Amino acid sequence: VMLAWPEEHQGEGCSAKRCGHLNISQPFWLPDMEAGRSCGSLDFEVNCNRTEGTPTPVLRSSGLTGFTILNISYEESSLRVVDLRKEQDLNVSNGCNFPIWNTSGKLAPPFKVSPANLNLVFYNCTKALAHRDTALVDLSCADATNAYARAGVRFDETGKYGGYALEGCNAIVVPVMGSTTTSKVSASHYKQLINGGFLLTWEDHPTPL
Repeated sequence: VMLAWPEEHQGEGCSAKRCGHLNISQPFWLPDMEAGRSCGSLDFEVNCNRTEGTPTPVLRSSGLTGFTILNISYEESSLRVVDLRKEQDLNVSNGCNFPIWNTSGKLAPPFKVSPANLNLVFYNCTKALAHRDTALVDLSCADATNAYARAGVRFDETGKYGGYALEGCNAIVVPVMGSTTTSKVSASHYKQLINGGFLLTWEDHPTPL
């Protein structure tokens, strides 16, 4: 649960600020370290990562790493983001680690995954699959010997993906952008799909109590 800042620390009429190629404006805001106060709800706080190359806006999350913002549509209350932890996990230069959390588990209201997304499903299995589905591709990770990926799984707001469960395998679900037809999304491109991001939507934030 995000707590509202005390009234004396809340900013009013905060102007838009630029981070990289994006203008960050209400309801989103960038921290003003010098002023020492917020410009809105902590749910919409955006940090401007300036450590590598072009400054990059990053949305907070309930996890240790947030979501890199690629684009924001204020008119449609949506933003295209990349799950930064998944991008880091599957980076070969970092050794490639099997993802351990569903992306949706890092989200809390007012944000939710848009039903316009498709899903990637990653499987970490205790042994090689005897009868392997042709839709599965190998996932080469340092900490997972029998690991696979499946693409093009239609988004289910209820989170019921039992039809894609595999015996003896732990499954992780990651939303990605893609075609509405599964034939145009290839699991072999799982890194590119994750790097391409997915759509989040937000609802008007309730007035803090």
